[in-house]
Amino acid sequence: MTALTDNPTLANSLIVLDFETTGLSPDMGDRAIEIGAVKIENGVLTERFQRLMNPGFRVSGFIENYTGITNAMLKQAPSCAEAMGEFAEFIGDSNLLAHNASFDKRFLDAEFTRLKRHYSGEFACSLLVSRRLYPDAPNHQLGSLVNYCNIQTDGTYHRALFDAEMTAHVWLAMLNSITEQYGFSELPFAAIQKLAKTPKKNVGRFFEKLQG
Repeated sequence: MTALTDNPTLANSLIVLDFETTGLSPDMGDRAIEIGAVKIENGVLTERFQRLMNPGFRVSGFIENYTGITNAMLKQAPSCAEAMGEFAEFIGDSNLLAHNASFDKRFLDAEFTRLKRHYSGEFACSLLVSRRLYPDAPNHQLGSLVNYCNIQTDGTYHRALFDAEMTAHVWLAMLNSITEQYGFSELPFAAIQKLAKTPKKNVGRFFEKLQG
């Protein structure tokens, strides 16, 4: 197998995160109501983080039904500032991954801006990578990919920790697919970021260039 680098910043060591929110856009006043995250170290899930958080206003009935997170639950939850402050400590300087990462990054950036906190890690998107690696999948929604990769599950989607864990398992399955098909024993995180932006027709050539 080809080992590309001794750099510890590898694609199999990162934080996988997922937000549940009051809506689609922090620019429109929407806030996070739950954060879930999983730490992967050398391909192994080692730590988990989950917090509900009170956005300071009632959430809609649609969001209650969609997530299962009720206003009664949020009334007892810590503030967004408290929960996100704890999350900042959890992620440290790790790189970050989410399924449809542009959504989660917007909310992470918005909540951290409110706290005057920042993170030094970079983002990758498992949705974009899955489109390159699994073009034959029925679609690239998280639940469909879980089934496509034959990952066992007994939880409930649209809760942050469960979605983060399922994303982590799909991510490791994708890295394993790269190992089996192209022979890499490890991949730099930066290479995966480039893969996510590579036209689908050029994926084979992309890995050929990585092999040198």
